[in-house]
Amino acid sequence: MTRTTSRRTSRRAVYETLRRKVLTLELPPGAALSENELAASLGVSRTPVRESLILLVEEGLVQVFPQVGSFVSRVDPDRVADAQFLREAVELASLEDLPAELDEEIVAELRRNLEEQRRAGLTVEDFFALDEAFHHGLLRLAGHGRAWATVVSAKGHLDRARRLGLQETPPSGFAEQHVEILEAVLSGDGGRARAAMRTHLRAVFDDVEAIRERSPELFASASGSVPVRRNVVVWE
Repeated sequence: MTRTTSRRTSRRAVYETLRRKVLTLELPPGAALSENELAASLGVSRTPVRESLILLVEEGLVQVFPQVGSFVSRVDPDRVADAQFLREAVELASLEDLPAELDEEIVAELRRNLEEQRRAGLTVEDFFALDEAFHHGLLRLAGHGRAWATVVSAKGHLDRARRLGLQETPPSGFAEQHVEILEAVLSGDGGRARAAMRTHLRAVFDDVEAIRERSPELFASASGSVPVRRNVVVWE
């Protein structure tokens, strides 16, 4: 492996690690980010950390304030709505493209997925991974599995809102919605499948409003508040 390739690999690994920490809320909305501390914790130099933060800024997951510092961006309800719009458009359109003969292997995979979703003791991340796999599986069933990567890349703020919701709401309700969607798909009732999917995907808006009312500091404000340095960095 050449030095250039190694450097690119390192940067990619750092970027993916930091992105995961932001999306899983390990680095929560509004958290201050220190290049030195991140580099030390990851065992790398500051360069891949700095380059990764630039990529995360481009995604809207990190904000840089001159003379103040870098921060995990707070959840932006407008970005949540935009990502939701894209996701709903793709997934509802995909349901309209389901073939008359469904792939039996994918159907069996989806059934196993639903069984796992009902397993007791699932963590938020366990359920989130199953949820993602279920929706990706439905796209694959319609022959549009490759579209999932585009959806995933656009929904960082949405995914954080969903995880915040899962911390407050037992996932069993979402699992039952998945069951309803798959049953409608397997029965050939496209209208019911799309209606159930639409209701399911839009549930995040109720979560956002409930969490925003209780913990407004996690969300971007309309006034575009900026953190300031006093003895410590605080948001205003």
